[in-house]
Amino acid sequence: MSFMEYRLKLAPSGIAKVFYIHWALILVLIAIAAIGWLMLYSIAGGDIDTWALPQIKRFGMGLGLMFFVAFIPIWFWRSMSGVSYLVAMLLLLVVHFFGTVGMGAQRWIDLGFMRLQPSELMKVTLVMVLAAYYDWLDDKKVSRPLWVIIPVVLILVPTYLVLKQPNLGTAMMLVLGGAGVMFAAGVSLWYFGVVGLLGGGGIAAVITSEGTPWQLLHDYQYKRIHTFLDPSADPLGTGYNIIQAKIALGSGGWAGKGFMQGTQSRLNFLPEKHTDFIFTTLGEEFGFIGAISLLALYTLVLVFCIIAAIQNRDRFSQLLIIGVAMNFFLYLAVNLAMVMGMAPVVGVPLPLLSYGGSATLVILLAFGLVQSAIVHRPR
Repeated sequence: MSFMEYRLKLAPSGIAKVFYIHWALILVLIAIAAIGWLMLYSIAGGDIDTWALPQIKRFGMGLGLMFFVAFIPIWFWRSMSGVSYLVAMLLLLVVHFFGTVGMGAQRWIDLGFMRLQPSELMKVTLVMVLAAYYDWLDDKKVSRPLWVIIPVVLILVPTYLVLKQPNLGTAMMLVLGGAGVMFAAGVSLWYFGVVGLLGGGGIAAVITSEGTPWQLLHDYQYKRIHTFLDPSADPLGTGYNIIQAKIALGSGGWAGKGFMQGTQSRLNFLPEKHTDFIFTTLGEEFGFIGAISLLALYTLVLVFCIIAAIQNRDRFSQLLIIGVAMNFFLYLAVNLAMVMGMAPVVGVPLPLLSYGGSATLVILLAFGLVQSAIVHRPR
């Protein structure tokens, strides 16, 4: 009996799939999203129609998409990984030539009812194609140079297109997310050491190139770096966002000022309070207790994914789950570091809390793949 026949024989079918869904994971995702809806309602001054209701509708669409993806066998998604990657690449090219410009960046495709950000979709399809690649590749070849070059190219090509938008935060997540899958697949640590050295050299080159004809970053990106190092140097300009975010977080204390009582957000001191800086509103209104409770829910999601990966005997499913968990962690870590002044502001949303359609739908699509891997794993 082939391994595919083995998987088909042991995988649940029909209505039985419902009983294999990881319902605890779904409940935690809904709880996180519900906190986001409350924050969006509060930020809008008690108006549900401004941000909360559209976000609820998008989450409902995403939840339906997650169940649809979950009930389709995981080996189908493995076979579609290359096609999915190519579609995401095509969409990135469409953005490059015909994309909608917003806030100085060309990152979206206007679909009428929403703006699609293909770079968000690429985060998932990149994980899929890398997981399929290492599922196909013989273990003895994983660390051989020729076979390492292929996934590196798969990572760097979309990263280059995303950097051209420009979108430094998402480009960084693509590289780190792809590296996470390669590490989980067993690629030798020597490669990561070399990349680390090259990364250090790249940072040095970025710093020394400022103001030269071969400047490597845009001026606004250098301003973000300077602001990260010293926000007080321009408190009413580039440093304003981080300073106000720190004030909001610090003023929340242990228990916060109360729901809809946050002065920084209600008086519009907080920048991008419904998107990138929504965590600061939570910290101001619910304090340390509210913030740590949210982090506990995020931690549960990651723990569920790690356990699911350990329990799964299908290599593609293992790497896919780890890749999705890695991306989810990067969303969380980069956003929190950004709003707390521990990293430059790079425009990465807080997963399922920040207002936005593309990120929400893609995150739920990714967890649909995780559910498919759980439902259809060999038992």
